[in-house]
Amino acid sequence: MKRHNRLSMKMIPQVTLALFAGILFWPNASKAQQDPMYTHYMYNTLSVNPAYAGSRDALTITGITRHQWVGLEGAPTTQTITTHTPILSEKLGAGLSFVSDRIGPISTAIFSADLSYQVKVSEKANLSFGLKGGFNYRQGNLSNLQTTDALDPSFENNIQSDFLPNFGFGMYYSTERYYAGVSVPKLLQNNFSTGQAVVSSSDPAAEKRHYFLIGGAIFPISSALLFKPTTLVKVVENAPLEVDFTANFLIFEKVWLGAMYRSRDAVGALLGYQFTEQLKFGYSLDFATTRLISTQSGTHEVMLTYDFLFKTQGKIMSPRYF
Repeated sequence: MKRHNRLSMKMIPQVTLALFAGILFWPNASKAQQDPMYTHYMYNTLSVNPAYAGSRDALTITGITRHQWVGLEGAPTTQTITTHTPILSEKLGAGLSFVSDRIGPISTAIFSADLSYQVKVSEKANLSFGLKGGFNYRQGNLSNLQTTDALDPSFENNIQSDFLPNFGFGMYYSTERYYAGVSVPKLLQNNFSTGQAVVSSSDPAAEKRHYFLIGGAIFPISSALLFKPTTLVKVVENAPLEVDFTANFLIFEKVWLGAMYRSRDAVGALLGYQFTEQLKFGYSLDFATTRLISTQSGTHEVMLTYDFLFKTQGKIMSPRYF
């Protein structure tokens, strides 16, 4: 199932029929894509690629809250906070991430730390290598659910996993005008049913390894208008390829306007405002392109990011477009 493992239809009296009908009819619902999705993925790179840490030449803090399928009881909600900065020298970067993800009675918390090393491959290009390490925790209040079968053993006990470790790696290539990266943020396929940290598991309750490819560029159209296309490609074992395409326009380096398409999933619009050189706000509204379109009022996401500027060799280091 996309984003989370399947839950029994016997939960329907507690979590609305519309939500679970939508999950069942959602393309590839029985597949294994579990990680949260973001419309503002271009401002949330650290969550999927540890090599991004420190790349903005500033201490950056970003918060994102996402409310999916608004109007359906038990619909997914995700809150994310990331921070990263260069450390010791311009070659090293460090970051921290926290993700809280919830769907129906199941909630997952993800804590991770990142470390990157940057190599200057040319006068205007850098290649970074990154490592991610952390742990995941999942719990579910299943015993309080009303089921059609009061003796259903699947819901007698709550889910409460141990703090299961995980680690991953990534590479990130960037210039002032474009970037590309590849990463595997979680290499272990931990089994939440048994509470074991394992390299591989066929259990549907286990985590699945996600592979990410990211890319983007900035093109000046005029002195007042910049065009910023970006993409995120996600590959998961036994699941179809998922691709996000986003086209953003920056007007007078203040206002962001954009459109998004997610394969077999949704279309959306983005709006952002650069209050200062350091403070940026973003909002997006997605509409499902599946059968869910008639059962909910869209997906809302809000992003806020702040850069603490550094002074290096007498010059103020300004954050980049990426």
